[in-house]
Amino acid sequence: MNAGTLLSAMAILGGVGLTFAVLIAVASRKLKVFEDPRIDEVVGMLPGANCGACGAAGCRAFAGKVVGGESEPVACTVSNPDAHQAIAAYLGVSAGTAIRRVARLHCAGGDDVAIQQATYRGFPSCAAATAVGGGGKGCTWGCIGLADCAVACTFGAISMDRHGLPVVEPARCTACGDCVEACPKDLFTVLPVTRRLLVQCKSRMMGDAVTALCRVGCTGCGICAVDADPGLVSIVDGLAVVSAERGDERNEKAVVRCPTGAIAWCEGAQRFVGPPAGVLEGASRS
Repeated sequence: MNAGTLLSAMAILGGVGLTFAVLIAVASRKLKVFEDPRIDEVVGMLPGANCGACGAAGCRAFAGKVVGGESEPVACTVSNPDAHQAIAAYLGVSAGTAIRRVARLHCAGGDDVAIQQATYRGFPSCAAATAVGGGGKGCTWGCIGLADCAVACTFGAISMDRHGLPVVEPARCTACGDCVEACPKDLFTVLPVTRRLLVQCKSRMMGDAVTALCRVGCTGCGICAVDADPGLVSIVDGLAVVSAERGDERNEKAVVRCPTGAIAWCEGAQRFVGPPAGVLEGASRS
């Protein structure tokens, strides 16, 4: 290759490189997305849990929504009120108002009141046990008790009681929903803390078939629906269902005559009022 050819090749390559450099520079200026510098400041005020309880995909995404006026500081359920106020003061906005939400367990069938038809000896996981014949519990809708929810809860809000049921500590619960995803029986829901009328059963059986397997199961008898204010409780597919819009109404009378204690009124730290006399403590847990 002679010198002229080499110089020509170098000139062509240099021209191509320069052309792409100019195009990239222009594109960078034209397509640059502005990010408000306040987002970094708000991220620094957040707990960094990235739990998604706020509805955003992590703390940075949430900070962007707060800075953009799409959300309020109080929507971060992991932060405390002081942090909410600090973010609000920095941005010059209101901290907002919100009703706390907590995870609720819809099963009261611990090993003291529910029948175990088989013994599971495999990997200690609810999901694994469910894949093997449903886990061995008589009620195939009931809590297996191998603590997948407690393991999934990174905030330490769930512990297992002596009868193999999860217990949610409301003060620690951030409503992140990890327990909802972890439970293979779909027994957890995240509800406003004001939703105190709860059905502690997911069984789709009715009558004696239910109580033969679990003494605190819902039999679908309909007494609660009759005793409650009109429209508050209904029976759907053999199971009592509380109106989503009215579950915070103070209506303990809906639980008084329940023959098994399957429907309960939650007070304070998930204590229940109204289970019939003689029903063991499995009816009062969540």
